Amino acid sequence: MYLKYGFLGTIKMLVAFIYTRLAYPKARLIRLPFDIRNRRFIDLGRGLTTGVGCRIEAYSSSNKVTLIIGNNVQMNDYVHITAMDEVRIGNNVLLASKIYISDCSHGSYVGDADDSSPLSIPKDRNYAKKKVIIEDNVWLGEFACVLPGVTIGRGTIVGANSVVTKSLPANVIAVGAPARPIKKYNFDTQRWEFF
Repeated sequence: MYLKYGFLGTIKMLVAFIYTRLAYPKARLIRLPFDIRNRRFIDLGRGLTTGVGCRIEAYSSSNKVTLIIGNNVQMNDYVHITAMDEVRIGNNVLLASKIYISDCSHGSYVGDADDSSPLSIPKDRNYAKKKVIIEDNVWLGEFACVLPGVTIGRGTIVGANSVVTKSLPANVIAVGAPARPIKKYNFDTQRWEFF
């Protein structure tokens, strides 16, 4: 470990390992700092690994778990996840660094009678909430953003800097803002192929 992380890095890893064993015994490794808010509304699966600076938070008006993280999930540095309705992350999901996932927003902007006025103070607007589901074996690239009401299908890859505003099917590669599928895995040829 010393050759990989150096002296100070090794000390940090040892502190993180001890912290993980004491505070999150089901997890593999929680690197510090780690910010968890309202832990009672969060279900962490087995084998969770985090990078530094991760922030996960959950809120519930009905005392139910709103953030469910599956087994063997790896989130790298500075991932931020917020859950108010439900955010469900499947098993074996890989989250690169600086990712934002949220099932809520300050206000509604869909073009109906419930829309928030731009004259109101943003932090005081009623929250709009829609479930986010990230299925098993998904990989989200660096700086990806997943917005409310989205389902990302099993085995899908979301490219770096992508903004997922609509649901994505299983086994595709999606990129862009908004994210759109550009490739699909062909199980017959066992290759990723352009649409």
